[in-house]
Amino acid sequence: MDSQSIKFYLTHGFHSRNYLDTYLSNKPDTAFLYDFIHLPLQALQKLMEKSHIRGGLLIDISMGSVIHHLYPFCDFFKDIILLRLHERCIMEINKWLDARTGAFDWSHTSTIITELQGRRETCEEKEAKMKKKIKNVIRCDFGEENPTHPLVVPQADCLMTAALSDLISKDQEDYIRNLRKILCFLKPGGHLIFLGALNTTYFLIGEDRYHMFSYDEEFVRKVLHGEGFIIDHCEVLRRTADSNLSDYQGLIIIVAHRQI
Repeated sequence: MDSQSIKFYLTHGFHSRNYLDTYLSNKPDTAFLYDFIHLPLQALQKLMEKSHIRGGLLIDISMGSVIHHLYPFCDFFKDIILLRLHERCIMEINKWLDARTGAFDWSHTSTIITELQGRRETCEEKEAKMKKKIKNVIRCDFGEENPTHPLVVPQADCLMTAALSDLISKDQEDYIRNLRKILCFLKPGGHLIFLGALNTTYFLIGEDRYHMFSYDEEFVRKVLHGEGFIIDHCEVLRRTADSNLSDYQGLIIIVAHRQI
């Protein structure tokens, strides 16, 4: 395929609902349902149950309109703020928060997390808790020195980022620069929870092919060490899906804390 036909998220954006329908819906033909929902939720839930990570504020800065990866954090943080790069993604999230007609149905994800947690709550209670925890959904611009300009967002006790730097970076220097923008939202001594896609060059939405920056575990470890982080936990979730929608090899979850 001609390189000119490859799209870049920062330049072109994508239809957030089409992404959700393709990769995260509960349809029988959703190829990545297990890899992108079951496996990360299992890993994150286990991680939170065994760790001492908790606090007042969790900031999540992730790709698209994804929110299901936040369920394991709801019992450990008082407030959640979401940062997203495109207005369309924010509109999609707000549809769900406000229970508007046509909102994406995330009920299969609340069912999964409820089962993982031993059915302590119903799915409806789990969704209501998440919606109550999310205090704001804010647009950010990585072209600004303060990505949330003119708003000043307080630094977080814990920062969650899922695949955003993978999606918006063209090369290694760009990746490090973008990751620094993300890491500025974490307070000294706070915890980072990083979720990324290993060795990925593209993903498809319909006929559109989107660029992904390809890296391996060694690279991301080196970058985080270079930014002053100590890695406490690293786990790779190997790909099980058989699909040409993306060429990723696995998901990586890293927990790290910034040295004071």
